Formats: sequence, C-alpha cells, structure tokens
Amino acid sequence: MTTKVQVVFYSMYGHIYRMAEAVAAGAREVPGVEVSLLQVPELVPADVLEKSGATAAKASFAHVPVATVDQLAEADAVIFGTGTRFGMMTAQMRNFLDQTGGLWAKGALIGKVGSVFTSSATQHGGQESTLLSFHTTLLHHGFVVVGVPYSEPRQMTLTEISGGSPYGASTITGGDGSRLPSENELAIARFQGKHVATIAAQLKAGK
Repeated sequence: MTTKVQVVFYSMYGHIYRMAEAVAAGAREVPGVEVSLLQVPELVPADVLEKSGATAAKASFAHVPVATVDQLAEADAVIFGTGTRFGMMTAQMRNFLDQTGGLWAKGALIGKVGSVFTSSATQHGGQESTLLSFHTTLLHHGFVVVGVPYSEPRQMTLTEISGGSPYGASTITGGDGSRLPSENELAIARFQGKHVATIAAQLKAGK
C-alpha cells in the first residue's frame, strides 16, 4: 500500500527549497511512501524577480513541477513550506490556498495529514505566527495537523542560533538572505518529513 506525501512549497531565494528537500528526504525514509516535490505558482513579475536577484536563485529549483490545486486531493499527506511575510505566509502560498474552495466544498481534504515549515530573516521574525496561522487553513479543510514533537531534541538546542519549534521546522536566512539552513535546521526538517509520513502511513493502514 503506497502512501502519497506531497511537499508543496514557495521559495524565492532557495532557503525554503533546501528545507523542502530535507523534508522530502525524511519522508522517503518511511517504507511504502511516495514523495512528490511541488512548488506553487509565482506571482511576482519577471522583471521584479530579476532586479531582486531572485531569478538566479530560482534557477536551482526550476526543475520542480508547479503544483495544481486538484493535485492536493491525490495526497495522503501534504507538507507545506512557505517563507514569512510580516508574520504570515507568502502571498504566493495564500493565493494558491485561496483557490481550494472547490476542494473544501467537496470535503476532498478531510482526514489528510497536514504540516508546515517556514523561514524568516531573523530569529523572532514571525516563524511561529506563520506556522500557527497556516494551521487555521488546514483545520478548515479538515486536515489532521501534525507538528514536531519534542522527541526531536534538536529544537531545544541552545549552543547555536537555530529555527525549529513544536509547530514545524524553520530556518533563519539573515537580513540579506546570506545564511543558508544549518545542519540542525535541516535535521529537524528531515524529522518532520519522516514523522508526518509515518503518521500518514499508519492512518492509511488503519492503525
């Protein structure tokens, strides 16, 4: 019995993409799990992306297919990744989710496992509020929301600056975006992927 896990993300400069790869790697560790990596459509005009340096950054994950709303119904679990914009999800992710009204009307996502990971420029730049507010949308759809329990001890590290909370994996990019996800942050992301996939597989098997 195959358990289908989708990692659906929006990344502008590649930080969330790196986290998404780690989440996907963790999910693939669970036997019988099939993982799809998908990105939501871009809304920012091409010339603006070019001027901001995002075009070059996006080239590293241009091979990742663009998600469609209807694909969500095919998954047993969806792990969403989004950067933080003023303490909330990005406009690109919000726009994507705002198109899921048809799925909501049919109850197509009820009972699926949902989880979220994020990034922000600073330690206190809205990571937790982004994750928690994202959960509201998942609950409206009937997702079974899963976070990162404290059986993943890396989220309690005090020896270095690191993202990661019970609400989901996260990374800190720095004000200029120069900081890439640390090994501690990537490890939490892998844990989250494996944890979500394990629960999804157990639910599908009726355990």
